Amino acid sequence: MRMYDIIEKKRDGGKLSQEEIAFWIDGYVKGEIPDYQVSSLLMAIFFRGLDDEELTNLTLIMAHSGDMVDLSEINGIKVDKHSTGGVGDKTTFIVAPIVAALGGKVAKMSGKGLGFTGGTADKLESIPGYRINIPKEDFIRQVNEIGISLISQSGNLTPADKKLYALRDVTATVESIPLIASSIMSKKIASGADKIVLDVKLGSGAFMKMIEDAKCLAEKMVNIGRLAQKETIALITNMDVPLGENVGNSLEVIEAIEVLKGRGPKDLLEVSIELATAMVMLSKQISQEEARELVKTVIVNGEAFEKLRQVVRAQGGDVSWIDDTSRFPEAKYKVEVRAPQAGYICGMNTEEIGKVACTLGAGRETKEDQIDYSAGLKILKKTSDFVNQDEVLAILYTNKEEIIEEAKQKYIQALAFSENGVEKPKLIYEIIK
Repeated sequence: MRMYDIIEKKRDGGKLSQEEIAFWIDGYVKGEIPDYQVSSLLMAIFFRGLDDEELTNLTLIMAHSGDMVDLSEINGIKVDKHSTGGVGDKTTFIVAPIVAALGGKVAKMSGKGLGFTGGTADKLESIPGYRINIPKEDFIRQVNEIGISLISQSGNLTPADKKLYALRDVTATVESIPLIASSIMSKKIASGADKIVLDVKLGSGAFMKMIEDAKCLAEKMVNIGRLAQKETIALITNMDVPLGENVGNSLEVIEAIEVLKGRGPKDLLEVSIELATAMVMLSKQISQEEARELVKTVIVNGEAFEKLRQVVRAQGGDVSWIDDTSRFPEAKYKVEVRAPQAGYICGMNTEEIGKVACTLGAGRETKEDQIDYSAGLKILKKTSDFVNQDEVLAILYTNKEEIIEEAKQKYIQALAFSENGVEKPKLIYEIIK
């Protein structure tokens, strides 16, 4: 078998066999097939696509290219959630405790943030003492005992995906929907969950900017899950507006706690309820209506909040910070951003707002960058809101005095104003099963 023939076959619109896909993935991971040939094949896939069988084979082969997490020692149905990334997306802190409080098993592995989207692992580390890396036996035992563990990704999961993503990033093939789908689902399958809920973000702060692309991606991932015997539900949710009010690591943890205490922003609560509902549907095999009522119940009665306390305590975190969020340190500078004019906010460039948070110190541009857990911003006015001139739009939190004026200007530039009112953005566009 030759890589040349595989490239030629896909270039001409042919269908790759399981053996051909295994040949080039295995050869690339081992360093036997050069970057330039894999780059050529990726571009052929970009233009020619992959059918469902090719896509499932690619995903499973990538998943098995490294370690496979064995969760068979955990009793019950293991359900996982994955978000395609956004600004202010702290739903894991809310939905995972809700699902665990209702008897689901959540063995959750999350990554660190890079660029304008935040990482769950970084947010966890803003809690003093919280250990994002624990031995596998402790991870398994904890999920069996309290139903939940939230840790960082570790080990040699999907090395094929890591190598391919790095290559896609420099060959203009990142936007390929089949390659995005296989990348996401290979990691989820390797992580060992029985059921998967996907939060596919759509809008200016998401990778998918158009509803057609988001729907196509969601459908492909749900198909992969079904063919891989992993029941999967995808929700397409709004990322044209940041989710919730707070953006930044400890700020987002505080906001998630508020939601679990029955408070917090309505948009974040609504999206969290729907994601948790999908997870409970899968873990308990019940109807959407039954699941949603159970989800609301454990928020109101405090059981979900208590489950968050349990996981923080189990992993060495200081629970007193969860009980009293005023213990989280505030950044040295707290700066108001004021409206340059009166009118309705008719649009928000959410990606640019995420970049403002990075400028303030809340994110990293490279994996080696240090982040400031206290940095970030609070959004007080969103799309469809009317503002008066000089009214406060947002509050910036930073320890870097030298970037304050730049960050204020960039935030204002990320907003669009109109004399006419606009509709409040829809939060959930579609649910795909």
